[in-house]
Amino acid sequence: MSGHSKWSQIKRQKGVTDVKRGALFTKLGREIAVATKQGGGDPVANFRLRLAVQRAREANMPADTIDRAIKRAAGSDDGAQLEEITYEGYGPAGIAIMVEAMTDNRNRTAASVRSLFDRGGGNLGEAGSVAWQFKAQGVITINASKGSTEDMELAAIDAGAVDVQSEDGEVTVYTERAELEVVRRALTEAGFEVTGSELSLVPEITVELDEAKSIQALKLLDRLESDDDVQKVYTNADFAESAMAAFNA
Repeated sequence: MSGHSKWSQIKRQKGVTDVKRGALFTKLGREIAVATKQGGGDPVANFRLRLAVQRAREANMPADTIDRAIKRAAGSDDGAQLEEITYEGYGPAGIAIMVEAMTDNRNRTAASVRSLFDRGGGNLGEAGSVAWQFKAQGVITINASKGSTEDMELAAIDAGAVDVQSEDGEVTVYTERAELEVVRRALTEAGFEVTGSELSLVPEITVELDEAKSIQALKLLDRLESDDDVQKVYTNADFAESAMAAFNA
Protein backbone atom coordinates (compact mmCIF):
# COMPACT_ATOMS: atom_id res chain seq x y z
CA MET A 1 0.00 0.00 0.00
CA SER A 2 3.03 2.27 0.16
CA GLY A 3 2.43 3.46 -3.41
CA HIS A 4 -1.04 4.61 -2.40
CA SER A 5 0.42 6.53 0.54
CA LYS A 6 3.04 8.23 -1.63
CA TRP A 7 0.56 9.43 -4.26
CA SER A 8 -1.86 10.58 -1.57
CA GLN A 9 0.92 12.54 0.12
CA ILE A 10 1.88 14.24 -3.14
CA LYS A 11 -1.75 15.19 -3.81
CA ARG A 12 -2.11 16.76 -0.37
CA GLN A 13 1.11 18.75 -0.77
CA LYS A 14 0.03 20.07 -4.15
CA GLY A 15 -3.59 20.56 -3.11
CA VAL A 16 -2.81 23.13 -0.45
CA THR A 17 -1.12 25.51 -2.87
CA ASP A 18 -2.95 28.75 -3.63
CA VAL A 19 -2.66 28.07 -7.37
CA LYS A 20 -4.93 25.03 -7.15
CA ARG A 21 -7.12 26.06 -4.23
CA GLY A 22 -9.90 27.42 -6.46
CA ALA A 23 -10.05 24.22 -8.51
CA LEU A 24 -10.01 22.09 -5.36
CA PHE A 25 -12.92 24.03 -3.85
CA THR A 26 -14.88 23.61 -7.08
CA LYS A 27 -14.42 19.84 -6.98
CA LEU A 28 -15.33 19.65 -3.31
CA GLY A 29 -18.41 21.77 -4.01
CA ARG A 30 -19.48 19.31 -6.70
CA GLU A 31 -19.11 16.39 -4.32
CA ILE A 32 -21.18 18.21 -1.68
CA ALA A 33 -23.88 19.00 -4.25
CA VAL A 34 -24.15 15.43 -5.56
CA ALA A 35 -24.10 13.98 -2.04
CA THR A 36 -26.88 16.37 -1.01
CA LYS A 37 -28.98 15.48 -4.04
CA GLN A 38 -28.61 11.77 -3.36
CA GLY A 39 -29.16 11.67 0.39
CA GLY A 40 -30.47 15.03 1.59
CA GLY A 41 -28.88 18.06 3.21
CA ASP A 42 -28.41 16.70 6.73
CA PRO A 43 -24.79 15.54 7.22
CA VAL A 44 -25.80 13.55 10.30
CA ALA A 45 -28.17 11.35 8.28
CA ASN A 46 -26.22 11.45 5.01
CA PHE A 47 -22.85 9.69 5.35
CA ARG A 48 -21.59 10.70 1.92
CA LEU A 49 -22.40 14.34 2.62
CA ARG A 50 -20.81 14.15 6.05
CA LEU A 51 -17.63 12.80 4.48
CA ALA A 52 -17.67 15.47 1.76
CA VAL A 53 -18.09 18.22 4.35
CA GLN A 54 -15.26 16.76 6.41
CA ARG A 55 -12.94 16.78 3.39
CA ALA A 56 -13.95 20.36 2.62
CA ARG A 57 -13.12 21.43 6.16
CA GLU A 58 -9.77 19.65 5.99
CA ALA A 59 -9.05 21.66 2.83
CA ASN A 60 -9.94 24.88 4.72
CA MET A 61 -13.02 25.61 2.65
CA PRO A 62 -14.92 28.42 4.43
CA ALA A 63 -17.90 27.23 6.49
CA ASP A 64 -20.29 29.64 4.77
CA THR A 65 -19.20 28.31 1.36
CA ILE A 66 -19.98 24.76 2.51
CA ASP A 67 -23.36 25.82 3.88
CA ARG A 68 -24.26 27.63 0.65
CA ALA A 69 -23.34 24.58 -1.43
CA ILE A 70 -25.62 22.35 0.65
CA LYS A 71 -28.55 24.80 0.65
CA ARG A 72 -28.24 25.46 -3.07
CA ALA A 73 -28.22 21.74 -3.90
CA ALA A 74 -31.05 20.97 -1.48
CA GLY A 75 -33.25 23.78 -2.74
CA SER A 76 -32.78 23.60 -6.49
CA ASP A 77 -31.79 21.37 -9.36
CA ASP A 78 -28.12 22.40 -9.16
CA GLY A 79 -25.92 19.35 -9.49
CA ALA A 80 -28.76 17.15 -10.77
CA GLN A 81 -27.20 17.07 -14.24
CA LEU A 82 -23.82 15.86 -12.97
CA GLU A 83 -23.02 12.26 -13.87
CA GLU A 84 -20.48 10.14 -12.02
CA ILE A 85 -18.18 8.12 -14.29
CA THR A 86 -15.15 5.93 -13.55
CA TYR A 87 -12.42 5.44 -16.16
CA GLU A 88 -9.78 2.73 -16.08
CA GLY A 89 -6.44 2.78 -17.85
CA TYR A 90 -2.74 2.08 -17.94
CA GLY A 91 0.17 4.42 -17.40
CA PRO A 92 3.92 4.19 -18.03
CA ALA A 93 5.34 0.69 -17.43
CA GLY A 94 1.79 -0.66 -17.41
CA ILE A 95 0.75 0.77 -14.04
CA ALA A 96 -2.97 0.66 -13.30
CA ILE A 97 -4.89 3.95 -13.00
CA MET A 98 -8.47 4.58 -11.84
CA VAL A 99 -10.09 7.96 -12.56
CA GLU A 100 -13.30 9.11 -10.88
CA ALA A 101 -15.07 12.00 -12.62
CA MET A 102 -18.21 14.12 -12.29
CA THR A 103 -19.41 15.68 -15.51
CA ASP A 104 -22.34 17.31 -17.26
CA ASN A 105 -20.94 16.24 -20.64
CA ARG A 106 -19.86 12.60 -20.92
CA ASN A 107 -18.36 13.00 -24.41
CA ARG A 108 -16.22 15.99 -23.41
CA THR A 109 -14.83 14.26 -20.34
CA ALA A 110 -14.14 10.96 -22.10
CA ALA A 111 -12.25 12.75 -24.88
CA SER A 112 -10.23 14.78 -22.38
CA VAL A 113 -9.29 11.78 -20.23
CA ARG A 114 -8.37 9.69 -23.29
CA SER A 115 -6.17 12.50 -24.62
CA LEU A 116 -4.39 12.87 -21.27
CA PHE A 117 -3.65 9.14 -21.15
CA ASP A 118 -2.33 9.15 -24.73
CA ARG A 119 -0.11 12.19 -24.21
CA GLY A 120 1.16 10.84 -20.89
CA GLY A 121 2.49 7.55 -22.23
CA GLY A 122 -0.52 5.46 -21.26
CA ASN A 123 -3.82 4.35 -22.70
CA LEU A 124 -7.46 4.24 -21.65
CA GLY A 125 -8.74 0.73 -20.95
CA GLU A 126 -12.10 -1.00 -20.97
CA ALA A 127 -14.39 -1.18 -17.94
CA GLY A 128 -13.02 -3.81 -15.57
CA SER A 129 -9.54 -3.82 -17.07
CA VAL A 130 -7.76 -2.66 -13.91
CA ALA A 131 -10.48 -2.28 -11.25
CA TRP A 132 -9.78 -5.81 -9.99
CA GLN A 133 -6.37 -4.60 -8.78
CA PHE A 134 -7.93 -2.20 -6.24
CA LYS A 135 -9.95 -2.61 -3.07
CA ALA A 136 -12.47 -0.04 -1.83
CA GLN A 137 -11.42 1.03 1.67
CA GLY A 138 -11.55 3.89 4.12
CA VAL A 139 -8.25 5.76 4.58
CA ILE A 140 -7.43 7.93 7.59
CA THR A 141 -4.23 9.92 8.09
CA ILE A 142 -2.85 11.04 11.45
CA ASN A 143 -0.10 13.53 12.27
CA ALA A 144 2.54 11.23 13.77
CA SER A 145 4.39 14.11 15.43
CA LYS A 146 1.52 14.74 17.85
CA GLY A 147 1.86 11.65 20.03
CA SER A 148 3.21 8.12 20.14
CA THR A 149 3.11 6.27 16.82
CA GLU A 150 2.71 2.99 18.65
CA ASP A 151 -0.27 4.36 20.59
CA MET A 152 -1.85 5.55 17.35
CA GLU A 153 -1.43 2.16 15.72
CA LEU A 154 -2.85 0.30 18.71
CA ALA A 155 -5.79 2.69 19.00
CA ALA A 156 -6.56 2.27 15.30
CA ILE A 157 -6.47 -1.52 15.52
CA ASP A 158 -8.63 -1.50 18.65
CA ALA A 159 -11.14 0.72 16.82
CA GLY A 160 -11.42 -1.75 13.94
CA ALA A 161 -8.71 -0.81 11.43
CA VAL A 162 -7.63 -3.56 9.01
CA ASP A 163 -4.10 -2.20 8.50
CA VAL A 164 -1.87 0.62 9.78
CA GLN A 165 1.32 2.02 8.26
CA SER A 166 3.75 4.64 9.54
CA GLU A 167 5.90 6.63 7.14
CA ASP A 168 7.33 10.15 6.74
CA GLY A 169 5.83 11.60 9.92
CA GLU A 170 2.39 10.26 9.19
CA VAL A 171 0.30 7.27 10.24
CA THR A 172 -2.05 5.90 7.59
CA VAL A 173 -4.98 3.81 8.79
CA TYR A 174 -6.95 1.54 6.46
CA THR A 175 -10.49 0.47 7.32
CA GLU A 176 -13.44 -1.30 5.78
CA ARG A 177 -15.56 1.32 4.01
CA ALA A 178 -18.44 0.93 6.46
CA GLU A 179 -16.09 1.39 9.44
CA LEU A 180 -14.39 4.61 8.30
CA GLU A 181 -16.46 6.98 10.43
CA VAL A 182 -16.33 4.71 13.50
CA VAL A 183 -12.53 4.48 13.39
CA ARG A 184 -12.06 8.18 12.60
CA ARG A 185 -14.26 9.20 15.52
CA ALA A 186 -12.45 6.83 17.89
CA LEU A 187 -9.05 8.26 16.91
CA THR A 188 -10.27 11.84 17.24
CA GLU A 189 -11.81 11.17 20.65
CA ALA A 190 -8.52 9.56 21.73
CA GLY A 191 -6.85 12.93 21.14
CA PHE A 192 -4.92 12.17 17.95
CA GLU A 193 -4.70 14.78 15.18
CA VAL A 194 -6.59 13.30 12.23
CA THR A 195 -5.45 15.20 9.13
CA GLY A 196 -7.60 13.41 6.56
CA SER A 197 -10.28 10.76 6.03
CA GLU A 198 -11.80 9.51 2.79
CA LEU A 199 -13.24 6.58 0.92
CA SER A 200 -10.55 5.41 -1.46
CA LEU A 201 -9.44 2.73 -3.90
CA VAL A 202 -6.33 1.07 -2.48
CA PRO A 203 -4.13 -1.13 -4.71
CA GLU A 204 -3.83 -4.76 -3.67
CA ILE A 205 -0.27 -4.94 -5.06
CA THR A 206 1.97 -2.04 -6.08
CA VAL A 207 4.35 -1.78 -9.04
CA GLU A 208 7.78 -0.27 -8.37
CA LEU A 209 8.98 2.26 -10.94
CA ASP A 210 12.47 3.57 -11.64
CA GLU A 211 13.12 7.31 -11.53
CA ALA A 212 12.41 8.02 -15.20
CA LYS A 213 9.13 6.08 -15.27
CA SER A 214 8.16 7.55 -11.89
CA ILE A 215 8.48 11.12 -13.17
CA GLN A 216 6.56 10.25 -16.34
CA ALA A 217 3.79 8.60 -14.31
CA LEU A 218 3.59 11.46 -11.81
CA LYS A 219 3.17 13.98 -14.62
CA LEU A 220 0.32 11.92 -16.10
CA LEU A 221 -1.42 11.51 -12.75
CA ASP A 222 -1.07 15.22 -11.99
CA ARG A 223 -2.56 16.20 -15.35
CA LEU A 224 -5.47 13.82 -14.84
CA GLU A 225 -6.04 15.16 -11.32
CA SER A 226 -5.99 18.73 -12.66
CA ASP A 227 -8.74 18.10 -15.23
CA ASP A 228 -11.84 20.11 -14.32
CA ASP A 229 -14.13 17.07 -14.48
CA VAL A 230 -11.88 14.67 -12.56
CA GLN A 231 -12.55 14.24 -8.85
CA LYS A 232 -10.00 11.59 -7.79
CA VAL A 233 -7.18 9.57 -9.33
CA TYR A 234 -5.79 6.30 -7.96
CA THR A 235 -2.81 4.19 -9.02
CA ASN A 236 -0.90 1.06 -8.04
CA ALA A 237 2.45 2.72 -8.82
CA ASP A 238 5.18 2.85 -6.18
CA PHE A 239 7.41 5.80 -7.03
CA ALA A 240 11.17 6.17 -6.65
CA GLU A 241 11.98 8.54 -3.75
CA SER A 242 14.32 10.59 -5.94
CA ALA A 243 11.53 11.13 -8.47
CA MET A 244 9.11 12.25 -5.76
CA ALA A 245 11.61 14.83 -4.50
CA ALA A 246 12.20 16.13 -8.02
CA PHE A 247 8.48 16.28 -8.78
CA ASN A 248 7.62 18.12 -5.56
CA ALA A 249 10.39 20.63 -6.22
